[in-house]
Amino acid sequence: MKRKCDKCDRPATHHSVEIIKGQKIEKNFCEAHAAEEGLESTPHKPINDVLKDFVAVQSGGSTADDVCCSLCGLSFSEFREHSLVGCPECYKAFASLLSPLLERAHEGGNHHVGKVPRHAGRIEARQVQLIRLRQRLSDAVTNEDYEMAAQLRDDIRRFEEQAS
Repeated sequence: MKRKCDKCDRPATHHSVEIIKGQKIEKNFCEAHAAEEGLESTPHKPINDVLKDFVAVQSGGSTADDVCCSLCGLSFSEFREHSLVGCPECYKAFASLLSPLLERAHEGGNHHVGKVPRHAGRIEARQVQLIRLRQRLSDAVTNEDYEMAAQLRDDIRRFEEQAS
């Protein structure tokens, strides 16, 4: 059923519902009367943009962009863009920002409940060490220290061979 403006007979384009002291008050206005009431007309946005804005607001907005993982250097804005963390340390670095997202995705849960393999701590320590080596390699290449980069490359290869 098409609604008409509360002030004229034109079709209503703005609808609002307010609850004041337990009373539901519905208002319907055409474009002209909505402008008189101070309601802005905003064009429809693609759902992708709406979802991005929603995630930005729910995860702390622009201040979250400043947070970076101390181990791999991933920023929270990069995480939001790709929806992938860079290393296990990212979960700790972004804990306060990820918690609301995880709770919504996992019906209120934000931590693992269940069995953990006995060797999990050793694997995580090896992953952290490997990530640090790769970060040092990246820094060496950036600084054009090719001798150090070659040494780190060889260290990474030996480290990965030991793991397999």
